[in-house]
Amino acid sequence: MPRELNRVVVTGLGAVTPIGNTTAEYLEGLRTGRNGIHRIAAFDPTDLIVQIAGEVKDFDIEQYLDRKVARRTGRFAQLALAAGMQALQDSGLEVTDENRDDIGVVMATAGDAFNMGPEWEVYLNRGSRNVDPFIVTRMGQHMGAGRLGRGSASAARTPP
Repeated sequence: MPRELNRVVVTGLGAVTPIGNTTAEYLEGLRTGRNGIHRIAAFDPTDLIVQIAGEVKDFDIEQYLDRKVARRTGRFAQLALAAGMQALQDSGLEVTDENRDDIGVVMATAGDAFNMGPEWEVYLNRGSRNVDPFIVTRMGQHMGAGRLGRGSASAARTPP
């Protein structure tokens, strides 16, 4: 019996990158050869061997997500949500009760792995009561896809 094939259709694009925070800005950055690699600005890299990185700059999550929810959402999930919402808007599709079960989010990520270590140190040094209570919603690897899957329906804003 022939195997039934399911088709995947890319219907929209979104981008939040070191060379542009929208698809148009990103494509323009590619076209003009914009360099997104600079000295790290998010923290003081003086003691690091490598002091350069491709950081997303001038990103405002409140264009996409309510401030209260944004505070409980890790940066990687914020960036994923923004790019995903841009793609959804670009697609022209509307998520409704009738089609929501036909739409999926698949994403590969390490999550907010860089911030897990400090929370582990808090646990070891000060006990579990002092660990960030939103650690899973802020840092869990599933939260990029999870926030996008839920974000377009709750506390989300229409992308610029």
